[in-house]
Amino acid sequence: MHGSHNFVQTQMYSMLFILVSLFSFLYIFSNKWFNRRSGSSARLPPGPYPIPIIGSMFKLGNKPHHSLAALSETYGPLMSLKIGSITTIVVSSREIVQEVFSKHDMSFSSRTVPYSVNCYTQNQTKNSVIWLPVGDKWRIMRKVLKEQLFSIRQLDASKELRKKKVQELLNYVQDCCTNRKAVNINHTAATATLNVLSNYIFSADIAHYDSTSTEMPFRDIILEIMKLGGTPNLADFFPVFRHLDPNGLVKKLTPLNQKLMAIFEKHINNKLEERAKRSADAPSSTNDLTDLLLANIQNEIPSISLDDMPILLSDLFIAGSDATSNTLEWAMAELIRNPEKILKAKSELKELMGTQDGPIEESYISRLPYLQAVVKETLRLHPPVTFLVPHRTISDVKVRGYMIPKDAKVLCNVWAMGQDSKVWPKPQMFEPERFLDVNVDYQGQDFELIPFGTGRRMCPGLPLAHRMLHLMLGSLIHKFDWKIEGGMRPQDMDMTDTFGFTFTLQKNQPLLALPVKLF
Repeated sequence: MHGSHNFVQTQMYSMLFILVSLFSFLYIFSNKWFNRRSGSSARLPPGPYPIPIIGSMFKLGNKPHHSLAALSETYGPLMSLKIGSITTIVVSSREIVQEVFSKHDMSFSSRTVPYSVNCYTQNQTKNSVIWLPVGDKWRIMRKVLKEQLFSIRQLDASKELRKKKVQELLNYVQDCCTNRKAVNINHTAATATLNVLSNYIFSADIAHYDSTSTEMPFRDIILEIMKLGGTPNLADFFPVFRHLDPNGLVKKLTPLNQKLMAIFEKHINNKLEERAKRSADAPSSTNDLTDLLLANIQNEIPSISLDDMPILLSDLFIAGSDATSNTLEWAMAELIRNPEKILKAKSELKELMGTQDGPIEESYISRLPYLQAVVKETLRLHPPVTFLVPHRTISDVKVRGYMIPKDAKVLCNVWAMGQDSKVWPKPQMFEPERFLDVNVDYQGQDFELIPFGTGRRMCPGLPLAHRMLHLMLGSLIHKFDWKIEGGMRPQDMDMTDTFGFTFTLQKNQPLLALPVKLF
């Protein structure tokens, strides 16, 4: 019996050895065949030699933005890796980024869609402005966002709404100050940002600072979706295993997404019922994005369909809240950790505002160069999305003499670009002053600083994020002093990062800070 067991075990090991050898042979043969077919002038960019089957997967670690930055020091700012069965191209310098997203922007304009997105209902990957390839559908949805939500005209018209929501944030912080309660900066900023978005869209608050409901709060649904969506997934590295859902992410994400869609559908249905009750020519009591889209559908104006609306709203809330709240948390942490910097920012604000109680005015932003420099420096050191949302090539493209094959996954390591000592002296230091004498901005034209992307796939919500970041940060540091909970010295604060959903950069330990009212 024992001998039989050993025989079976030997046979299994032999079969495994044969399979690994076969895969290795096919892998090496296919690579050589590709290079012979393409010619030496069309080879892939340099990169680490892949292990058969798994490629360079184990080189990524739990902080791939750090790992790939280190590899780029060896192989250069245009690098290729085999991660599982996927060819991945990593770009990590200003010059390469400019060539890729200026000269070849259309060729790099598609998306690599994570398999966990399959948790979405209504075939979301084919109707999402985040994941759609560039085409008529994408252009229509992008136009809706740019013209109806994030245009300068629309943002100027809604400035009182943002002022009101930032005042509510300050009221909550004041309550925490009175009760000597620490403020979770990330959650507080996310609540304010979500409510700005929900009032644009529904004319109603959708998140609460201190929720007493027994149901899972909306903000927590969003955060859990982002957390699970950022979990490494074998199905993305080995598409052959997709139908097995090997990490169980689709199973976990599906009920969360159903809750999210149910919330959106409830708001949309309420709007439809309201429209049905009033006469066709009677104006709506609100004038938000949902009203506008439903009017377009009713009047058969080319726009998005009723089925598209929950998907568009999901895109807005998932993409719009996390980046802003993470950036504000990093900015507050850096300022608390660098007392001389926060004093400079406070002095600038006091000179302009005096002891004015309440949020800063949006018209003040252009008159606050040091506050703007603080935001830029935060985005350089802690970009909200470390690799941007992954691009995918729609055709073979030659860059710097190397061939980027069709359907390659393309990662732009924005974090590594912010650490480039050839561009940024003392790159690990928090020095807002570096931006005071240079005309560098994050609007997508200065390729050394592209935290919101560049080209066709640049984040459409940048204009809103720009205003909200300055409003919240300026108001919080103008009205309050800040101390670390538990009496910790600022220089002892944990400033390590962690890798989150769709390559977001999150603070490893949440910033819990005690506010002290100034006036």
